[in-house]
Amino acid sequence: MKSENISSKINNWLEQIDQITRRFHETFGELTEEQLNQKPNKQTWSIAQNMEHLIIINESYFPLLEKLRKKTYKVSFIGQSGFITKLMGKLMLKSVNPDRKKKIKTFEIWKPTSEKIITDILREFEFHQGELKEQIMESATLLQKKTIIASPANKNIVYPLETAFELLITHEKRHYQQAKEVLKK
Repeated sequence: MKSENISSKINNWLEQIDQITRRFHETFGELTEEQLNQKPNKQTWSIAQNMEHLIIINESYFPLLEKLRKKTYKVSFIGQSGFITKLMGKLMLKSVNPDRKKKIKTFEIWKPTSEKIITDILREFEFHQGELKEQIMESATLLQKKTIIASPANKNIVYPLETAFELLITHEKRHYQQAKEVLKK
């Protein structure tokens, strides 16, 4: 991948993250802690839980990125197949599409930590978004090398790093929609 193409992709991702962050702030910024923690039913996450989930899942990639930068990361054997990595990446992206028709279960490691989030979750989310942007900016060289990674939740789910960033951003859009649905109820 050419460096100007990578720069363009990175800038696009950063703009999308800023846009998502603004949407969360504009939509949920005036809500009380109680409103952020309200759940329409036991099976649905609250707005706060949706935000915490995004922080948890995004941060699960940070140690992996650090290992990649230090050149201590090893992808599983399955990651050697370009066909498999592209296919898995496409399937994963499709599964987190915001226009979802059916719910998907998340891996245990990415579930919100509690029923009621007591911290200032919106401010925590906004701070986290800045960290995510930094991680992406620091990954230009890795993107240039067309690095393949495994999901932090399952080493047999492999895809290009570029797809991982697309996944994280698309996933944020999905959970913004989910949180909006909770607000309507």
